[in-house]
Amino acid sequence: MKNILLAVCGLSPQVITEALYALHQEGRRVDAIRVITTRSGKDIINAALLSPVDGRYYQYLREYGIDPGLIDFHAGHVYTVTDENGREIDDIGDEDDNELVLKKCLDITFDLTRDPETAVFFLVAGGRKTMTSCLTLAAQMYGRHQDRIYHVLVSPEFEGNRDFFYPPPEPTQIELKDKDGQPFFKSTEYARISLIPMPFVSIRDRLSDRLLKTPCDPATLMLSVVREAKPILTVNIPDKKLIYKGMELDLPPALLTIYAFFALQKKDCRLEKTSCRACYDCFLSIQDVYAGQEKITELYHRMIGNTLSLVHTDKGIFNLQAEDFNAYKSKIRKKIGQRFGLHILPKIEITSIGQRPDTRHGILLDKSLIRIVL
Repeated sequence: MKNILLAVCGLSPQVITEALYALHQEGRRVDAIRVITTRSGKDIINAALLSPVDGRYYQYLREYGIDPGLIDFHAGHVYTVTDENGREIDDIGDEDDNELVLKKCLDITFDLTRDPETAVFFLVAGGRKTMTSCLTLAAQMYGRHQDRIYHVLVSPEFEGNRDFFYPPPEPTQIELKDKDGQPFFKSTEYARISLIPMPFVSIRDRLSDRLLKTPCDPATLMLSVVREAKPILTVNIPDKKLIYKGMELDLPPALLTIYAFFALQKKDCRLEKTSCRACYDCFLSIQDVYAGQEKITELYHRMIGNTLSLVHTDKGIFNLQAEDFNAYKSKIRKKIGQRFGLHILPKIEITSIGQRPDTRHGILLDKSLIRIVL
């Protein structure tokens, strides 16, 4: 899978290196970078980032020991917004300019999402607010399960500083301004950059094949959406994620192990019924969960592969106790609610029925709507 960082940028090219730094710090590979900007934005990007002499992008790669050949990014990948005559616009001053920005975002997004072997990271931290809105809308039109929208948060005192592009491996002192505009110096070791994933709902899966052959305007795309089929919940164990209604939720291995255990319990139910409504035969007591410890451990090992030690301990996921199980279930519930929404939560959370000590746990969603990737 090729990861492409697609950014909108105004007059602050720092957002590109800040995002690249944040992605690398999270262990996310970036194979290519594409930027949408104005004429003046292009000039600044070429001077500040891509200059072969002192460009901060190349400086970042050198300082962190990254081969420039591993990331496909050069001046030809900085796309400027142009009018109907091919002239580059210098700024976004009116509604017509905004339409041009939206068209450029849709065109580039359409092109980058055509290849199923790519994942696009949409960066909405740079440029005017209207530019980030346009890129977000493009992601909602054409985004896929593997795509992400990210915002970048930088420590307030470093944000927007013309000399700060990323925290270098060897901290340096740079001049900052306090709230009264007075200069002071501070080490870059105190700079914090956070990558914030932004939830979004894509309509791509509901578009006709005809509309996926060439880019279209948002109105045409929205009008083509007729009705939504019953959504499938995918539990993807190799990729450690849940997929539902066009959205993805990345879960830590221990949490996905517990969830997958209950999803498999649901799918393995052999009762011949037309639906799972008002049926709780697949729900488990805490004693049943204890009895499934071997299966839980096997699922966890399948998920982590060789990336972690497989040495067993007598704690947590390897030896579930009621306290551990309740903590995992609570964390899963919180993450599902945050990602998919509280109105979806009752359908796909690990819910509980009955009073203690006869409480049983399971997933309410019909088993025909659950897909498990092992």
